[in-house]
Amino acid sequence: MDIYEDDRTVSRADLAAWLRQVASQLETGQVFYGAAGTITVADEVHCELEIEQEGADEFSIEIEFSWVNPRATPAAEPEKTPTESEKAPATEPETAAAIEADEEPEVTGSAAA
Repeated sequence: MDIYEDDRTVSRADLAAWLRQVASQLETGQVFYGAAGTITVADEVHCELEIEQEGADEFSIEIEFSWVNPRATPAAEPEKTPTESEKAPATEPETAAAIEADEEPEVTGSAAA
């Protein structure tokens, strides 16, 4: 779906000035087009530069930028802290002995061979 398209012949100096203007707008994150249109540019942008020779004396340079609108991508939901009623039933508090029970038993003394 095309949002906007502009096709015209300009001088090399005018083209350079227009590219500088677009570059400045890219830095701000908003590119202006048409009578009153703007588009928000993401912080990360995929870029393509294509230079072609289309005939013996005809060349073209195509510059393309594409990105995914960060607002269109669903954000990860923050972890929900359980309410008191959602918490698991209370159990006995862990004691040092209970914690040690999960660890390897410590061997003391010497074993006879």
